[in-house]
Amino acid sequence: MPEISRFFGIVIKMIFNDSDKHHKPHVHVYYGEYEASVALDGEVLDGKLPTKQYRLVSGWLALHEDELYEAWNKAVRSIPFDKIEPLK
Repeated sequence: MPEISRFFGIVIKMIFNDSDKHHKPHVHVYYGEYEASVALDGEVLDGKLPTKQYRLVSGWLALHEDELYEAWNKAVRSIPFDKIEPLK
């Protein structure tokens, strides 16, 4: 599962060929013991994140929407994608 970004202890990954369980474009977010699948539009599809970290992820998703959809389109075709700039 390739890592697409990392910031403030939050790790965001995107899986190749990952459209079976969640049919929306999404990322997998890890923060400490928390894990969640979050759609690129910010909807939590599975799992849970603390409110503060969810807000950071949601903002990052909005800032990088075009890059994320480009990465998703590559990932579902098993094509490597670039990392995306973290929040600073």
